[in-house]
Formats: sequence, C-alpha cells, structure tokens
Amino acid sequence: MIELKTTGEIQKMKDACKIAAGALHAAGEAVRPGVSTAEVNRAAEDFIIKHHAYPTFKGYNGYPAASCISINDEIIHGIPAKSRIIQPGDIVSVDVGATFNGFVGDNAATFAAGEISPEAQRLCDTTRESLYEGIKMAVAGNRIGDIGSTIQRYCEERGFSVVREYTGHGVGRVMHEDPSVPNFGTPGRGVRLLPGMTIAIEPMICMGSPAIKQMSDGWTVKTRDGKYAAHFEHSIAITPDGPVILTIA
Repeated sequence: MIELKTTGEIQKMKDACKIAAGALHAAGEAVRPGVSTAEVNRAAEDFIIKHHAYPTFKGYNGYPAASCISINDEIIHGIPAKSRIIQPGDIVSVDVGATFNGFVGDNAATFAAGEISPEAQRLCDTTRESLYEGIKMAVAGNRIGDIGSTIQRYCEERGFSVVREYTGHGVGRVMHEDPSVPNFGTPGRGVRLLPGMTIAIEPMICMGSPAIKQMSDGWTVKTRDGKYAAHFEHSIAITPDGPVILTIA
C-alpha cells in the first residue's frame, strides 16, 4: 500500500533526509586512496549519531554497518571492512540512510578515489545525470514507468546498461515502502504519481552487461563480467508544484 504524506510529514522527512545527505557528504570526503571502507563507514555513522539520528541500515535484516560501500565492479551492498583498502583509480559507491523523528532519508553517490579512467568518469557522470533526468519525470499525474524509461533510455543511449534485479522504492516511515521504482520501463505504465508520495530514485548502471552475481557474504552484489558499476540516489517528494529533492545537505 502506498502511503501519502501530509505537508507536515514531508517536512519531518526532510529533516531525516538532510542528515542522510550530510552523512553521505562526510563519507564522500573520506574516500581517498589508502583509506579503508570501514573508515568511510565510520565517517557516515559518526555524522548520523552526532545529529541525534539512527543509522537506518545498521541491523536492517541483519546488515552489520551504517552504510553500504561498493567498489568498482560491486554494484550495491558492499560491507565495510578494515581490510578493504581503497586504491588509486577506484570508484566507490556509498549508500547511507538516517532515521530521525520517525522518518527515513536514503541517498547514495559514487565517488572517485583520485584520478579515474575517462570511461569510469563517463559512467559516473551518466549515472548521476540519469538520476536527475528521472527526477524531472517525477511529476504528479505521470507514472512510475515515465521515470524508469527515462533513466533507461538516457543510459543505454550512452552505451551503458541498467540493473534489473534491484530498483528504487518508496521511502518514508520505513526505508522500503511501496511502490517499487525501477530504472527501466515503459512510458505511461505503472503506478500513477500523486502529491504526497515520497520515493527513492536510484539508478544502478553498469559499464558492461547488467548481469549480476551475489557474493557468498549474502549481501554484496557484483557485475558478472567484472566491469564497473555506479550508483546514485535521492529521496524525493511528489508535490503539486513538481518533484522536491529531500536529500540535500
């Protein structure tokens, strides 16, 4: 069931989203060669706790950390570790959420560790740009398929592919609410967007094939062909005046 939020509830959610966005920024500042993913995770978690919120991911279905940190061919759900050291030229995707005052903010971005290859930069740029193209379609009266098809077309026209097994989602009182928000689809199809809906749009885009493989830790998802993937996400609200990005630091 899709829950429509009141203006006051969206304002509360905006507070949680601001903390999540700040945590993502703190994590991104920590990404550099020689730093462990555990240190990046600590930067995000410390920011959340400092702002009197709770790291949403920690303990979610048994997940052990405050953020997911995925490097290069890891698409999503990489578990931070002291032994995982970021190398020059890596691209590092950080996904983090914060729960505050009964609402959740969820966001993600991919960061460069030093100088990266032109193709990796193009992947990151395209994924980020596709997120904003999708957000433009998050207008009351449009449908979920208008968001996904826009992201899909934008990325595929530039030679990249879209992960099918994982999607964006509704977000609000809990991290995963209805509806699902795929990064692919058909214009004019799917759930109609209404004022008061709050959703997380999160393109997960691959340099090569979109085929995935699940790792033995039960969380980390990689590209099957070993090519790089990027991940960007914002939580947004559907309003009568257009989409509002909530995850702004």
